[in-house]
Amino acid sequence: MTLHYPPTEASAATGFGGNAIDRMSERRDDAAFIANLRADPSGRALLFMDDRLIMADAPLFDRGDAEARGADWEGATFLGLTADGPLFAAAVPPDEMMPARGLRGLAMDDALSHELLGIAAQARSLLGWHATHRFCANCGQPTTLGQAGYRRECGACGTHHFPRTDPVVIMLAVDGERCLLGRQRRFAPGVYSCLAGFMEPGETIETAVRREIWEESGIRTGRVAYHASQPWPFPSNLMIGCFTEALSQEIEPRDRELEDVRWFDRSDIGPMLDGTHPVNGAPPPVAIAHHLLTAYARHGAPVVEVPAVVAEPVTG
Repeated sequence: MTLHYPPTEASAATGFGGNAIDRMSERRDDAAFIANLRADPSGRALLFMDDRLIMADAPLFDRGDAEARGADWEGATFLGLTADGPLFAAAVPPDEMMPARGLRGLAMDDALSHELLGIAAQARSLLGWHATHRFCANCGQPTTLGQAGYRRECGACGTHHFPRTDPVVIMLAVDGERCLLGRQRRFAPGVYSCLAGFMEPGETIETAVRREIWEESGIRTGRVAYHASQPWPFPSNLMIGCFTEALSQEIEPRDRELEDVRWFDRSDIGPMLDGTHPVNGAPPPVAIAHHLLTAYARHGAPVVEVPAVVAEPVTG
């Protein structure tokens, strides 16, 4: 009862991208079906204390163990069906005696299987949404759980609220045998990454790519090629990874959001990724930026076929 990805799908290789659970979204309104799943003795749950995953002998808990740790099994969010049975997510009260870890650290340490890490990202995003949407944004009254955890319902005004995912473009601007990278002040010394930013209302992916690069570097870009996407559960983003061709070369940042932006030769990228570069580094494999840079280091810039008429690049 799992989905299957094509063997060459780039998104499935990213951190948190291995979630192949059968979400059974068409059955979430079937109360009897969900009740039977909750009563299934093979049911297991991922438990979160705030934004950290409870890690005892194993990260999955049966109903008795979950309830013993303070989980509300009847109010747990249904994540989907696995080959081993139904899987849920539930929050538990703070207890420093319970071992818990953040998903970033678990991803860096390969402490979970690739598929379970993706499912944990789904769980964290949903539980975080529940924690911050306990009241109706329309009338201010309390909301209740609906659709097995994929909806919150207001009994006062009847409004239904659904989980949100915020799209973020992350892109590598390429000028032949060099690419554009930047660094934030919080990065480890010497580490550079792809430029990124939230999409805004009314934007296409391509427009957001061009705008963000223009604002953060002053570089004009033209054609855009999609590469891969990545769920990023901090708290609930979708990273949309792209390549774009640079149409100018002089760096003149407009928003000063980044500490530094510079061009790097393609020959530098491999050593930056594997940690052998004498000065600079790159994001770890959990980040989609690592996968964009790896694709560029191995294959160069993608060839983008576009119609004869192309939208003008952002010019300010």
